[in-house]
Amino acid sequence: MRKLLMGNEAIAFGAIKSGVRVVTGYPGTPSTEVLETIAKNNPGHIYVEWSVNEKVAMEVAAGAAYAGARSLVTMKQVGLNVASDPLMSLVYIGVKGGMVILVADDPGPFSSQTEQDTRHFAEFSNLPVFDPSSPEEAYQMIEAAFELSEKVQLPVFLRPTTRICHSCSTIDLPDSFEKPGNPEGFQKDPRWVIFPALAYKKHIHVEQLQTKLSEMFSSSPFNQVVGSGKKGIAASGVAYSYVKEYLSMTDARVKLFKVGTPYPLPSKLALEFLNGLDEVLVVEELDPVVEESLLQLSASNLLNVRIYGKKTNHLPFAGEYSFELVKDAVQKFLGTGIHEDMGHKLTPSDFPARPPVLCAGCPHRGSFYAVKTAMKGQKAVFTGDIGCYTLGNAKPLDMVDTCLCMGAGITVAQGLKHAEPDVRHIAFIGDSTFFHTGIPGIINAVYNNTDITVVVLDNGTTAMTGHQPHPGTGKTIMGSISEKIDIFSLVKACGVKFIKKANPFNLKESARIIREAVEFNGPSVVIFEGPCISLYKPSRIMSVTDNCTSCKKCIREIGCPAMYTEGKKVRIEPSLCYGCTLCSQVCPFDAIGGADQ
Repeated sequence: MRKLLMGNEAIAFGAIKSGVRVVTGYPGTPSTEVLETIAKNNPGHIYVEWSVNEKVAMEVAAGAAYAGARSLVTMKQVGLNVASDPLMSLVYIGVKGGMVILVADDPGPFSSQTEQDTRHFAEFSNLPVFDPSSPEEAYQMIEAAFELSEKVQLPVFLRPTTRICHSCSTIDLPDSFEKPGNPEGFQKDPRWVIFPALAYKKHIHVEQLQTKLSEMFSSSPFNQVVGSGKKGIAASGVAYSYVKEYLSMTDARVKLFKVGTPYPLPSKLALEFLNGLDEVLVVEELDPVVEESLLQLSASNLLNVRIYGKKTNHLPFAGEYSFELVKDAVQKFLGTGIHEDMGHKLTPSDFPARPPVLCAGCPHRGSFYAVKTAMKGQKAVFTGDIGCYTLGNAKPLDMVDTCLCMGAGITVAQGLKHAEPDVRHIAFIGDSTFFHTGIPGIINAVYNNTDITVVVLDNGTTAMTGHQPHPGTGKTIMGSISEKIDIFSLVKACGVKFIKKANPFNLKESARIIREAVEFNGPSVVIFEGPCISLYKPSRIMSVTDNCTSCKKCIREIGCPAMYTEGKKVRIEPSLCYGCTLCSQVCPFDAIGGADQ
C-alpha cells in the first residue's frame, strides 16, 4: 500500500509498524501530527495521551518501557528542556522495552522561542540520536531506533527537523499492522531505583557504551561514504538531501559522507571518509555538531585536512537551510556550476511580509483591550507566555512586554514585583499553558504573598498547535470523556483569595473586574472565558453604518484583521467577521451594528 504522507505521518506509521504500545507527548509545532496520526490510525492496542507537560509525558513513557512495552514520547525542542530532569536520570536507570524520544527541532525558527539543537542533548545525556534526511528515512529510522533501544536498554532520540516533519513523500506501508505480543511486565529489581552507588556504576557503563555504539553506527545503512576525490562533503539531516540534489546536477568529483547518526559519530566510517582528503565542507542545520566531531577526530589522528563549515563562516549558524543556500555554499567550495539553468526559484524575500496577528473574533483581543483600558494612566508591566496570545505584543494592542518560556509569565511578574513594588504587574497565561506549568507559579505567589494579577485566557482549547484537548476540556485524544478540571476551583484550592470570571466580549464589565483584581492586596486571578473562533460558527456579521465619521478608532484601538479602510470609510470584510462586537463597543459614534446570520 503506497501513500503520500507528511513526514510526521510517516514517523507515526513507522511507530505503529514497530509495535509501539504507549504514546505520550505535549503538542508543539513541528512535532504535533505524530501523536495525532497514531491516535487517528490506532489499530486498537495503543494507548495514546496528550500529557499535561513534557516531563509528565517522558515519565509515563518510561514507566511503560520499564514493563517491557515499546513507548514513544513526542515534543518539540524547547519541550525537551521541560523533560530534561527525568531524561538525565533515565539514562542511568535504563529501560527494558524500546523507548524512542522524538524531538522535532525547528530551524528558522518558525514557531519557537529558540533554535536549540537536540543533538547537544544527545551528547549531554550520552544517548544515541537518529537524524533523518527525508520522510522515507524517518519512517525507517524509528523502527531502527526501537530495536537499538532494546539492544542497549537505553532511550534513543529521533530528531526530525521542520522540513522533514512537514514535507511529503510516498511511503510503502504494509496492508495491515500486526498486533505485538503482550509486554513481559514489570519485574521488581534494584536497577529501577536510582542511588548514588548505582549511578556511579551506570555512568561508567554508559560512557563505555559510546565506543560500541560508534562501531555499530559505522556499519549502519543510515551512514554512508560514496565517491572519491581530494575534496569531501559531510552532511546530515535534510541538508544531505540538498547536497545530494545539487551534486546530481554536476560532474564534480567529490567524496560524500552521509551522517544519519550524528551522536555518537560513526568514527570508523568517518576516518575512512577523511583519509586522503585535503578539504572538507560540513553541511548541517543549527549547531556545528558534526563539524566539531570531525575536527576532533582529525586532530586526534593527526590528519592534515582542512575542515570548513559554520566555524569558518562558510555556512550560517542560524536559520533553516534551503536548497539554494546549500547549492551556493557547495558550488563555492567545489568551484563548479550546474548543468543547466535552473531558472529563478521563489525565496521568502519574493513574497510580501505578513506579520502574524490574532484572528478576527479572537477572545484574546477583547481580554487584552479590557486590561489595557483598565490600566490606562497607571504604570504597569504585562508579562506574557507561549501561545496565540503572545501576538498581543503587536500594535495596536502592545500588551505583552515579556515572553520567556511556558509558565514563566506568572513567575517573571513576581520577580518584577519584588524589584519594582510600586508598579502594577499583570501576567497573561492560556488555559493549556496554565495546566502545563502555570500552577507552580500560582502556588509560589500565594506562598510568598506576592501582589500580582494573573489573567488566565481560557479559550477552551490548545489553539496555537492545532486545537488539541487539555485537562480543562473534558475529553482526551483517544476520544473518551474525562473529568473536566475546573480552573476556578483549582486556583481556589491553591489559596488565591480573589478569583473572578469575565467575558472578554463585554469590555466594560471586564475592565471593571480587572480594576478590582489589581486593587486587591495579594495575588489575584481573573479568568477570561471566551471560545476560540475555531470552536463555533458566527451568529452575526458586523457592518459599518452611515454614522461612521472615519475617526478610525476601531482600527487604531483593536487591530482586527477583518477591518480595513476604503477611501475615507471604515469597512468590515464579512468573510472574516465573527460578530464578536468589540468594534461596536469601541466605536464612539454607534456606527457599527450587527446582523444575525
